[in-house]
Amino acid sequence: MKEVRVAIAGVGNCASALVQGCQYYRNAKEDEMVPGLMHVNFGGYHIRDIKFVAAFDVNTKKIGKDLSEAIFAEPNCCEVFAENIKPFNIKVLPGPIADGVAPHMVNSFHCYDPNLIEAVDIASVLRETKTDVLINYLPVGSKEGTKLYAQAALEAGCAFVNCIPEFIVSVKKWAERFERRGIPIAGDDIKSQVGATIAHRALVNLFLDRGVKIDQTYQLNIGGNTDFENMTVESRLKTKRVSKTEAVTSLVPYPTPTRIGPSDYVKFLGDNKICYIWLKGRKFGDVPVTVQLKLSVEDSPNSAGVVIDVIRAVKLALDRGIGGPLTSISSYGFKHPPEQIVDSVAHTNVEEFIEGKRER
Repeated sequence: MKEVRVAIAGVGNCASALVQGCQYYRNAKEDEMVPGLMHVNFGGYHIRDIKFVAAFDVNTKKIGKDLSEAIFAEPNCCEVFAENIKPFNIKVLPGPIADGVAPHMVNSFHCYDPNLIEAVDIASVLRETKTDVLINYLPVGSKEGTKLYAQAALEAGCAFVNCIPEFIVSVKKWAERFERRGIPIAGDDIKSQVGATIAHRALVNLFLDRGVKIDQTYQLNIGGNTDFENMTVESRLKTKRVSKTEAVTSLVPYPTPTRIGPSDYVKFLGDNKICYIWLKGRKFGDVPVTVQLKLSVEDSPNSAGVVIDVIRAVKLALDRGIGGPLTSISSYGFKHPPEQIVDSVAHTNVEEFIEGKRER
């Protein structure tokens, strides 16, 4: 039986949406249009072929619990859209704390005491569970933690999908290490189905396609989940701002004053993310034109479908013996890929990858 064996680092809201989504659509018909997925059958792999085999976290309310319970434990606030999930018989294991927990997040994350609980050996667990793909869902700012999990994937020989804005796939030395081992990687920083970055890129493309000169643009985001609480400390936002900004400015062939990134934490919003996008430009005759857009979405489910496609693309690369960065699915599914490509072209490239017309 074909299956994709998946391990998760960080059982937060995004992991909750991913796990719920795999259950919610496990019986989808192959000719069915599932919102947020390229295909129900992606290169021979159905959604139900994704099998979760391991999970790591630092939260005492999640450690030791079955993954089916842990995805709903505090402080997770992802919308519940898949009910009565049966136990996976997978206990969440204590992962390394490293820099994954900022001082102001210790209580919110219910972080374990390293004097009482010892982190597991990640690579050993990945080998024992025969993991195919490790998904990195650590909090923004987890630079060292991301490196630890990437290194564990290398040691265990499993693929690595980096969903956060700590750069691995887009860094040459890491890319070369995975390529030498023949292990595929995809990343960095997952795009949402219809989120702030993809909407901003669409508006920028509209201006450029219609010959409007872009003079200034900004994107401000607020939300109430722990992702936004974590990002109230500016030092954890450095690569996040780079990732989101380059995803937009890479489309513009000239310098443009730009400001992009999270702007505030509003606890009562929960997992609802509100985004404000503003563009100012000049059309014919240097006459000004301004666009203002407000986007409101449930944050975590917004990227889960994209991750399901990424997981299956990475498994295809494993099957085909392709190592290193997968440029097509990375450009389609991530904000800071090794190659920035217009979204419509990236979509076509992924289709060609599925068909075997494109190596990566």
